Amino acid sequence: MLSRKRHIRIETDRLSLRLPRHADYRAWVALRSQSEAFLKPWEPAWAVDHLTRKAFTNRVYWAQRALSQGNAVPLFIHRRADEVLLGAITLDNIRRGPAQAGTLGYWIGEVHARQGYMREAIEAVVHYAFRSLDLSRLEAACLPENAASRGVLEKTGFKYEGVAQSYLQINGRWRNHVLYANLRADRRGRTDVG
Repeated sequence: MLSRKRHIRIETDRLSLRLPRHADYRAWVALRSQSEAFLKPWEPAWAVDHLTRKAFTNRVYWAQRALSQGNAVPLFIHRRADEVLLGAITLDNIRRGPAQAGTLGYWIGEVHARQGYMREAIEAVVHYAFRSLDLSRLEAACLPENAASRGVLEKTGFKYEGVAQSYLQINGRWRNHVLYANLRADRRGRTDVG
């Protein structure tokens, strides 16, 4: 289980990753609203109250509980230079015991896409998961046609493992997903013997 601390901050060269706060609401709703057409094809259908303050408040409380209980690390991604919200990344479904695994999910606002921010965030969370949480395996899934997501996963050390049929409901219908994994002691693709 994660420690009972309720705060986490991961810093990279350009980014600061931390739990969502109530004060993030306006920036979050603005970024999600501006990026709605960009995000919706890749995400579960948004609830009718998705952009409300109440739904956001529930998200903040869930993030605090999930971190305290050790089953998720939900982080907002901010640019360090000006604290602008760029997106979010969550290490979820953390499983202990023989698995020592978790599932990675993420999104970025359209205006911030293709600038290397998500790659930097994924690398930081992978490092944190392997070094600080002692996880052994991280998993991620995306739609087969999501070339940007597949590319960032492959650039950050995730390797293709297969296809899951009807894996998640995305934009209102069950969709197949390609599955990727990143292993702490990954030897796949290496030619050295022993």
